[in-house]
Amino acid sequence: MPSKQDARTLLAARVEYYRDLGIFDFYRRGGQQHVCADRLEAAEYVPPDMGATREHAPSIECDTIDATSATLVNPAIHTVPTALTVVEEHEIPARKPFPAAPAIADVVQPADRAQALANIRQDIGDCTRCALSAGRNKIVFGDGVPNARLLFVGEGPGADEDAQGVPFVGRAGQLLNNMINAMGLSRQQVYIANIVKCRPPGNRVPEPDEAHTCTQFLFRQIDVVRPEVIVALGATAATYLLGAKSPLNGLRGHVHSFRGARLIVTYHPAYLLRDPRQKGEAWKDLQIAMAELGLTPPTRSSAAESGG
Repeated sequence: MPSKQDARTLLAARVEYYRDLGIFDFYRRGGQQHVCADRLEAAEYVPPDMGATREHAPSIECDTIDATSATLVNPAIHTVPTALTVVEEHEIPARKPFPAAPAIADVVQPADRAQALANIRQDIGDCTRCALSAGRNKIVFGDGVPNARLLFVGEGPGADEDAQGVPFVGRAGQLLNNMINAMGLSRQQVYIANIVKCRPPGNRVPEPDEAHTCTQFLFRQIDVVRPEVIVALGATAATYLLGAKSPLNGLRGHVHSFRGARLIVTYHPAYLLRDPRQKGEAWKDLQIAMAELGLTPPTRSSAAESGG
């Protein structure tokens, strides 16, 4: 049986996990403690001790902790975690605040932006600033036109990206290309980058210190490109661009302001591959971005003529 301190540490970790999903209200009702959120499809990961996978996370609606056994119960999760000892809220460690984003850099003229991006890549060098460098094959800097009006930000490289050194070239990248084409654009007309430039082990979510270390270069890329619209792909991108954790559904459907650009939040293409039912919702988000750019989707005839 785990010690009281071990149980408290485990419970704190699980509470932190639910806060990562945007669940902030923990309250008791009729002898049970309920942990609820509107919807949890914003989840990008499930910690190993939760006994669930990413595929299960989107369907979670409301979890219940029995106040007697303090055991987490949810039919959407196939494995019931080990019983825990309930602790008071003040015993749970507070989240560290996000570091302040750097000031927006001076405007780089369009003719000089390609060289400015090359200078940032040179500054990164053979980076060993965080632990992700130990397992990477190639640094994945960014891809696209330096004067793009539209910029996409994802979470981090996967296996295909790590091998090629280019963001979004695997299955999720193919879907992103289709999403861009549906907007009436091509990949050659946009810029694509990630929160971290090295592949996290096992495609896990980047740790905060890894993300904060790497976003200093991402912010410089954004300041050079000066896009009119940024699309944050998934909860991790939205978190580190906006500087706070919030439920993805609460961020979607709104136009946010970020470093002189308008920021739209939508689902990550990898999530859409796991749950294609949400593609329609993602299209609604992209239509907001299109409206901000003054774009209209191509007609069926024009898409057929172009091979779309």
